[in-house]
Amino acid sequence: MSILTSPGSPHRLRCENMADEVNSKANPSNAPQNPAGALESLAAAAHTATPGLPPVHLWNPPDCGDIGLKITSNGTWLYQGSPIGRKPLVRLFSTILRKDADGYFLVTPIEKISIEVADAPFMAMEMSVLDGPDGPTLRFRTNVDDEVEAGPDHPLRFESGPASGIKPYVHVRGGLWALLTRALVYDLVERAVPIVADGQPALGISSGGHVFVIGSQEAEQTWRS
Repeated sequence: MSILTSPGSPHRLRCENMADEVNSKANPSNAPQNPAGALESLAAAAHTATPGLPPVHLWNPPDCGDIGLKITSNGTWLYQGSPIGRKPLVRLFSTILRKDADGYFLVTPIEKISIEVADAPFMAMEMSVLDGPDGPTLRFRTNVDDEVEAGPDHPLRFESGPASGIKPYVHVRGGLWALLTRALVYDLVERAVPIVADGQPALGISSGGHVFVIGSQEAEQTWRS
């Protein structure tokens, strides 16, 4: 693990004990006899900020480096190659996740640790349709139980996927996005309607009074295959 603090400092000791503490909580059978309490500091940061989520965008703590955390392309959280099996712990970590220019980090007022993200940090697992005066609104629930409604504040974006398909994402907060599951891609494409974008025929999705461009009409059959 890379430590960026001075030798013997209290902060360095917290950083050095972070791996043991995360490991003990994610995999209780591997717990050390005297865990240092680093996870408790993360929990305190996540739960003391009210209302809503912790204000991670306001915090600028020292960097504790890499302790082997990763989010795979299907949204699974790993610690040193093993899945973190406790959903409440994953939910806790997700509330203090931040995207910076140089990567993703778990951030508290006193420490910051890097986390590798293979694609998007979250997965959109469920979609529901709400009818309103401005038309339909698509509501998504993520694998960490965030709920967002697609619209100007939570836009949809589309990237090229395997075999000329599409990969839709919905914005959750800050620089954090959720990738839609393959099943939701089919549901979303079924709601596509013909539009004109930049003077060209295209397909779009309406949500929250806003229309999001998927792509050209010519590519529709590829998306549906």
